[in-house]
Amino acid sequence: MISKVKLFQTSVFAIVLASLLVACSTPPTRSTGYRSSGSGTAPSTYSSSIASFSAVSWQALPGWQEDDMALAWPAWLKSCEALRRRSGETNWRQVCSQATSVSSSDSQAIRRYFENYFQAYEIRNSSGSDTGLITGYYEPVMNGSQTRTGMYSVPLYAYPNAWKKSKPNPGPSRAELMSSGMLKGSEIAWVQDPVAAVFMQIQGSGKIRLDDGRVLRLGYAGTNDQPFKSFAQWLLDRKEITRSEATMQGISQWAKRNPGRVNEMLNANPRFVFFKELPGNVEADLGPNGALGVPLTSERSVAIDLQAMPLGAPVFLATTKPLSSQPLQKLVMAQDTGKAIVGGVRADYYWGSGEAAGEMAGRMKQNGKMWLLLPR
Repeated sequence: MISKVKLFQTSVFAIVLASLLVACSTPPTRSTGYRSSGSGTAPSTYSSSIASFSAVSWQALPGWQEDDMALAWPAWLKSCEALRRRSGETNWRQVCSQATSVSSSDSQAIRRYFENYFQAYEIRNSSGSDTGLITGYYEPVMNGSQTRTGMYSVPLYAYPNAWKKSKPNPGPSRAELMSSGMLKGSEIAWVQDPVAAVFMQIQGSGKIRLDDGRVLRLGYAGTNDQPFKSFAQWLLDRKEITRSEATMQGISQWAKRNPGRVNEMLNANPRFVFFKELPGNVEADLGPNGALGVPLTSERSVAIDLQAMPLGAPVFLATTKPLSSQPLQKLVMAQDTGKAIVGGVRADYYWGSGEAAGEMAGRMKQNGKMWLLLPR
């Protein structure tokens, strides 16, 4: 699952990377804030400890009629896979059963399905505001090797065997781990770029393209339980970069200009993330598993606050694309979560895998509105 750390509000990079590290380490759990009527009908309001929900018409959702619902349908069917397995989820199982008769290629039929079987609820924060922060995350893809070579010399580590029986709490910092040699023998893969490797740690998952064409998929396995500290802020404090450069892309450029100081920068963050190899029968183009336990879908999955809404639910999102006023209005599925995702109107938008997705995720810090879709 995708992992995230506490939000530290200093820069675009800090906010994005904070959100990236928490969702992967968060185990699948049930929402404690969502409250259903249990009657099979939709009441006029829902509530949670941190948000309020008011029933609205479908006309209130900007861009609802324009969204290509066929692109959201595979993500919804993945949600149904998980929702059907839950005990006591009668309403969800009913709407998921109805989905089996809908053509997956008929966008209008899919739209009618949601309008017939769901009620849309405008979400407001406990403060009464109907807007909130929308950030982005992605799955890194890098070239690499399962053995060290001249080109691939930066290790990604499996969780130390010794810690499985007796784990220090907290464990040694990143700097201590790197200088002590205690991780020798725990290498799971080797890549080329130390900064890209740390971005994968912040994400908590990623793919390694091997020279023989195979794709090694790595997932989150644990941490050294040290606090996360922003190396973006470390650079800002030393006036090494400007705030406009405090993005994943800007920090990568700084590292290329200052190769001798990269470890000094990375050691500013004592937290260290370990990986595990995921099953080899996972399709290479399939997203990593989110907290719901199903693969995330590019541009159709989001991480949300479980105290605000139930995991697996459809959500309509209205925001803008990064560094743009171009609308981003589409149906997404609440399939992930994380400690940095706090609030009723708060989402982390999954852009997909690879460099292009990383470009978008690294720059995304938008205001947005959200509507929760619940079974009638």
